Order: sequence, then structure tokens, then C-alpha cells
Amino acid sequence: MPKGLKETSGVIVISGSVAEPAANSFTEAEVDLQLDVLNNEVFVVTAVDINMSLPDADVSNNETIVRGSLSTTSRTSVGTIADSNVFAAGRNVCLADPVNGIPFGNYSDASTESPHAQLEYIAIIATNSFQAQVLGTDNTRLKAMDFRVWGYRARADSSTYAALVQSELLSA
Repeated sequence: MPKGLKETSGVIVISGSVAEPAANSFTEAEVDLQLDVLNNEVFVVTAVDINMSLPDADVSNNETIVRGSLSTTSRTSVGTIADSNVFAAGRNVCLADPVNGIPFGNYSDASTESPHAQLEYIAIIATNSFQAQVLGTDNTRLKAMDFRVWGYRARADSSTYAALVQSELLSA
């Protein structure tokens, strides 16, 4: 258990998805955690799983991409794990040979779906929601990202809660 927190629930699983309304358009969805902010309640993320649509095999462009992320605050673009407010991110890329007109590879990378054995958590969300983002690049069809987040509710002492909220809001 992270210092300054007291667990107030068992494991909670949150599942959802975010989908583009039009091809290649950045889309963000808010996921409400219904935390009791008056009692300094936070959500401790212990594991994450994200699955994105496969990109189109567009040989005229040579590369199509689908990217997705989960973040503690709202974003104007899909994030990467280099961004301090992103706790999970992934990317699917399809490469094609424009000369022969043949797709030759789908490549995926994603942040770790569960923490290293030495870590107690992936993220602590102190505000009342988190955000899910998806964006396809050079695709003709709509793309989406499904996600599942495991965690538990915890109550923070006043100074810990204030530091977590400030840190989260400043990371935007």
C-alpha cells in the first residue's frame, strides 16, 4: 500500500471503449470514477489492458497507424508514456510496399499492461475521472480502442491528497 493511503475497496474493474466518429479524427472520452472527493478518495490503478483496432492496409501511403492512450487529465492529442499524465499507451502500425502493392507487416507496441513485480501500482488518480484517447492516421475506416483498468479505491490523508491533486492537474 502506498504511504499516506488507506484502501477502502476491493479490486474494481472498469471497462470501456472510445471510437472515432470519422476516420482519422482525434477522439477523447471521459471515464467517471465517482470518487468521494470530500473524503479525499483516490483510485489506485494496478493494471491496464488496451486493445486498438488494426490499421488499414493502404499501399498508396505506405504506413497507416492507430494510436491510443489513457491519461489522468484531458489531452488535445494521443499521448505516449513520455507524457507525465499518461498511464497507458499503445500503437498499431501497418507498413505496405507501394511498389508491389503488398502490405508486409503489422507492428504493435504498448506500455506494460501490468506493473513490474516491484511496483505496487501504475498510477494514482486523484481527480474524479480519467480520459481515453484514440486517433487513426491515414486510414479509410473508423478506428477504436477498448480498455480495461483494474484498481481500488483508497482514502488519502489531507497532505497526500493535496499533493496528488496538484501533481495531477499540473501534469496536464
